Amino acid sequence: MSSVPPTVPSGPDNLTSSDFPVLWPVLTRWADNDMFGHLNNAVYYQLFDTAINAWINTKAGVDPMSTPALGIVAESGCRYFSELHFPQSLTVGLAVTSLGRSSVTYRLGVFKADTEGPQPITALGHWVHVYVDRTTRKSVPIPDGIRSLLETACVS
Repeated sequence: MSSVPPTVPSGPDNLTSSDFPVLWPVLTRWADNDMFGHLNNAVYYQLFDTAINAWINTKAGVDPMSTPALGIVAESGCRYFSELHFPQSLTVGLAVTSLGRSSVTYRLGVFKADTEGPQPITALGHWVHVYVDRTTRKSVPIPDGIRSLLETACVS
């Protein structure tokens, strides 16, 4: 019986904000805190989704309402290392760890943005987008403009 390694590493492996080629600023909102006074775990997924799509939409000039190919989420995960709260300015780090014909896998980090220099990771995520035709929902190659952008964030 073979063992499948986890997609998200068990620890941050000393990752800092300097290990991510793209750093996208995000803000927390009042509604992001849960009854325990920290960001609810579901908020991290919203931060990942916002950072990835804002980066692609603004840097590759993609209009999500009309583009013929959609990047849909096929897999996601997150590990949490320290608490974050509202109000806090954050940065989501993006790195492309795998770039296929129709799919891309991201490594994502969440960092405090209110201090200087490389920041320790507070949460580590992964996200897989599979590109599909808007109408048929069949797998399609990643559009050239998006692929070119993704290549700028590739890490080994």
